[in-house]
Amino acid sequence: MSTHDGDAPMAVTYEIKDRVAWVTINRPDSRNALSREVREGLWSAFHTFNADDQASVLVLTGSGERAFCAGGDLKEMAGAALTVPPPDFLPQMGRNIMIDKVTIAAVNGVAFAGGFLLAQMCDLCIAADHAQFAVTEARVGRGSPWAAQLPWMLPPRIALEILLTGQPIDAQRAREIGFVNKVVPSQDLKSSAQELAISIADNAPLSVKAAKRMVYEARVAHFEAAEAIWEPVYHSADAQEGPRAFAEKRRPQWTGR
Repeated sequence: MSTHDGDAPMAVTYEIKDRVAWVTINRPDSRNALSREVREGLWSAFHTFNADDQASVLVLTGSGERAFCAGGDLKEMAGAALTVPPPDFLPQMGRNIMIDKVTIAAVNGVAFAGGFLLAQMCDLCIAADHAQFAVTEARVGRGSPWAAQLPWMLPPRIALEILLTGQPIDAQRAREIGFVNKVVPSQDLKSSAQELAISIADNAPLSVKAAKRMVYEARVAHFEAAEAIWEPVYHSADAQEGPRAFAEKRRPQWTGR
């Protein structure tokens, strides 16, 4: 699938390249932000991949070179006055959609907030050398219960630094702390991701699936506790002020309520 009816491009595309499903967020003018159309497109693409016998590995990336995904569409969120996102707001592998086959994030630019989530939920991650990663929710008064899994991936003090400051880290730093498997020049990102995907697709599928399951079975899930912790934040006045200030191009005025 590659286009809407007519000539308008889809917000998310799905393409098979030699047993590898390439899922691309296709809103480069909006830094591939997670609009409703993108979220729906990701749900559709992941379900398609699950049912696709021709695809052994999925690579998730963004269109253009500026952004993998800059996170939620704050203008859309400000208009909708979104509080707690519903359980099906965004597909999260391992949480609200199960994918037994291997997934790879090919991060071609900024991966902020929900974009960080997308990179985090994939099994492996390759980044272009100019990529940046950040959990920016603290800067806009929103919540990140999905980051409950971050201390499983990173040392707790590194996870806290990322969550508390909201400041970006570059691709090399992300590799040093173990969030990224490999950093490559921007022009080599797609070929490197494809090469990694093929090296997995060439292996015995039952062994690959069992290896993935074994690693994730060792993880302790705390999503329910995280949802309870973040719910008052989502319902706060600050949670509406952050997106509103972004949409109005001004500095947010926090009240702590």
